Amino acid sequence: MSELFASGRIVDLIIGFMLLELMLLIIVRRKTGRGIGTLDLLISLAAGFSLLMALRASLLQGSWMTMAAWLLLALCAHVADLARRWR
Repeated sequence: MSELFASGRIVDLIIGFMLLELMLLIIVRRKTGRGIGTLDLLISLAAGFSLLMALRASLLQGSWMTMAAWLLLALCAHVADLARRWR
């Protein structure tokens, strides 16, 4: 288990689950007409994906600039998500 974290593969595994979740939610939306819209879903998952990539960079001793870039992208996705939901 420690190798899974040390190699950053845990992040890859989680991203795989996120992609599966994305596909399933898009299929449900297309079949039933209910659920989260595709753009809203992509923006929401982009924030999580960016945070995971920042974690992966940290686990692999990436540069602080790489981590900062992923965190900034996560912030942008989060703000976009909030802006779309704000009523």
